Amino acid sequence: MRFLPYVFVFFSLSLLAQEKNLKQYSIDASYFYGSILPHHTNILHLIKGHPEGGIISFNRKTFGSQKWEAWYNYPDYGLSFQYQDNKNPELGNLYGLYGHFNFYFLNRRLQLRVGQGIAYNTNPYDRETNYRNQAYGMHYMPSTYFMLNYHKPNIWKGLGVQAGMNFVHHSNANLHAPNTSTNTIAFNIGLNYELVTKDSVAYIPHEKEKLTEPLRYNAVFRTGVNESDVINSGQYPFYVASLYVDKRINQKSALQFGTDVFWMEYLREFIRYEAIAYFELHHDPNADYRRVGVFAGHELFIHKLAIDTQMGYYVYDPSNKFGKVYQRLGAKYYITKNISAGVSLKTHISRAEAIEFGVGLRL
Repeated sequence: MRFLPYVFVFFSLSLLAQEKNLKQYSIDASYFYGSILPHHTNILHLIKGHPEGGIISFNRKTFGSQKWEAWYNYPDYGLSFQYQDNKNPELGNLYGLYGHFNFYFLNRRLQLRVGQGIAYNTNPYDRETNYRNQAYGMHYMPSTYFMLNYHKPNIWKGLGVQAGMNFVHHSNANLHAPNTSTNTIAFNIGLNYELVTKDSVAYIPHEKEKLTEPLRYNAVFRTGVNESDVINSGQYPFYVASLYVDKRINQKSALQFGTDVFWMEYLREFIRYEAIAYFELHHDPNADYRRVGVFAGHELFIHKLAIDTQMGYYVYDPSNKFGKVYQRLGAKYYITKNISAGVSLKTHISRAEAIEFGVGLRL
């Protein structure tokens, strides 16, 4: 999985290449101080202080040269770098690179940032040298962060201030065990600076347009590798086939309904493991590892980028290892009008099962 960091960087850089007109940029830097949430007993011994760190960001402004920019109140997009000192050598420190969007509310004084990328941990689990670190099983891992700030730009010669809260999630997404993960919530304060350019630009308004579209039919194939929660049980490939229909209800949103079929090879091995290791519980070693689910979802369109949020229910799951309900959160990029490529995270409530790489066809 050494290629994984480059996949996230590629998607981040693609955001900066979307727009060719009306170029204006800003930079910002924030210091944060907070706490790691004790969401699991396996990480309680690792929380020994209040993490602190910094976030440095490069942003490109939008002004409405494309309609979607006006419909989303002229967001920014860009790249951000984050450093987090976890205040525990056993837990290690974190360095992250993210692609992000900044969305604005309340006369552009309230800024919501959503960032997705890859993080590097300096001291992950090692059976001999760092067996206490049950949070991170590998150096590289997916990471997501949210930042909600009061944002006041250009107070003096392009210099402004910002302050608020941020939340950051670091997890292996079951690429490698252990995978307890961490969630950090923190207060932040910082400065922002608008880079001076020769362009003099103003926001271009666009009226919202009514969109009528028939039902669209989708086929998605997803794959990747993952590992059970049993440490050193090995990584195995998985495959997911999805068929669903969607109905576009406006320029931003579509509703989805469909079915998933899962072939998770790690689960076949995990069923055998439990039958042997916990024989007193009478697990069936020959239980079918395959699962079928139905789901309802929502797709949020942001130009060529789209965010999928889905809630599913297993209608066929003989192993019954995680309960009946599952969720999926994903981002995809429409390469053409009908073909997309994306990354998604499949979970059972707060328990991640797999990070999925997929290609889709929308007809």
